Amino acid sequence: MLSTNQLSCIRGDRTLFSDLSFTLSPGQLLHVKGPNGSGKTTLFRAICGLFLPQQGDILWNNENIKLLDEDYRREFLYLGHQNGIKDDLNGIENLTFSSRFDENNVSNQQIWQALGKMGLAGFEELPTKMLSQGQKRRVALTRLLLNSAPLWILDEPFVALDADAVEFLQSVIANKLQNGGMVMLTTHQEVVLTAGEICQLQLGTVEAAG
Repeated sequence: MLSTNQLSCIRGDRTLFSDLSFTLSPGQLLHVKGPNGSGKTTLFRAICGLFLPQQGDILWNNENIKLLDEDYRREFLYLGHQNGIKDDLNGIENLTFSSRFDENNVSNQQIWQALGKMGLAGFEELPTKMLSQGQKRRVALTRLLLNSAPLWILDEPFVALDADAVEFLQSVIANKLQNGGMVMLTTHQEVVLTAGEICQLQLGTVEAAG
């Protein structure tokens, strides 16, 4: 379970949000909404321990993430605006590296299979600098198929994807939730996944959609 208690974050001389409290439980999706500059990415970075909030606490299973340190880092996967892949490496090499970094024990065969599921069959051994923006995004998102962390934090995961890839990614996220995982995401795209009775966070307020 992830929770925040009266969280406040400031960039420069501007308060992005204050007194932000919410709880994310197993099987739940939290759709973080707001215009550009409202603090969505800053919140995600704070949840990951990459940005220090001015006030409040972030708790993982009721323990402060500051005290958990590396034990907490293994509990989440963060995919931001940047793909986080190396242009000179191919998809196999990039995912081998990221899997080791994520401390996921996956085989070379599993990586090949995951890239195929993500629509990259035939492109596995091309340097990623030769791929389109959509294909590069798919390489980065393939980490989701190889990662068993209970919490996924996804910042605009559907950017640069075509309709088939968007649909597949939604199914991957839905499967994660069905198996008790937790997902925080932000997206400006209209997708089925963020419609209906889900939890939404906007301007520091959690409310039920629908």
